[in-house]
Amino acid sequence: MNSVFSSAAAPQAMVYVVDDDASVRAAIEDLLASVGLAVQGFGSTSAFLEHWRSTVCALPSCLVLDIRMPGQSGLEFQRQMGELGVALPVIFVTGHGDIPMSVQAMKGGAIEFLTKPFREQELLDAIQHGIGLDRARHAQAQTDQSLQAQWDSLSAGEKDVVRGVTSGLLNKQVAAELGVSEITVKVRRAQAMRKLQVRTLAELVRTVDKLEG
Repeated sequence: MNSVFSSAAAPQAMVYVVDDDASVRAAIEDLLASVGLAVQGFGSTSAFLEHWRSTVCALPSCLVLDIRMPGQSGLEFQRQMGELGVALPVIFVTGHGDIPMSVQAMKGGAIEFLTKPFREQELLDAIQHGIGLDRARHAQAQTDQSLQAQWDSLSAGEKDVVRGVTSGLLNKQVAAELGVSEITVKVRRAQAMRKLQVRTLAELVRTVDKLEG
């Protein structure tokens, strides 16, 4: 597995740290900066959310989140992340953890639950895993956008033909259903497959399944 850490000047990833303890934030920020990661710290979930909504970060990212904080707790914020549009891998850190709390965090999708004081390498390993997950999510999103753009490039007639043949109809059955000639169906099918960059009916079916999924 390739490391996300680098000593290069340009950061390869972003880590958001939300902890009301300024000394903890500073220590984590120094650690992550030393391995080539961009990092931004916040004293509360509300401060982080305000920043998240006002900026766009193209770097793969993850969130290091304290459990117990004044105001909204880390667990409460985790439960709201989906509806708030914050799709980041979460690493919880806490000075007062227990098993039920860790189970709740993991069930909510957290990738790690670390109890203070934790070893630096434990945190770095968890962050590397989280950033890898977010990088994969970004890549999948780009693939989905590219596929959608290909689909949008099809004409209405080509889309009708694709829907027909991927539902199991023969060319002549699609032609009868659409009220066009079989030759027209074959031409539209070939054009659609070229635009969608598929060669076989099986590939076409899988592509349509992805679009509809």
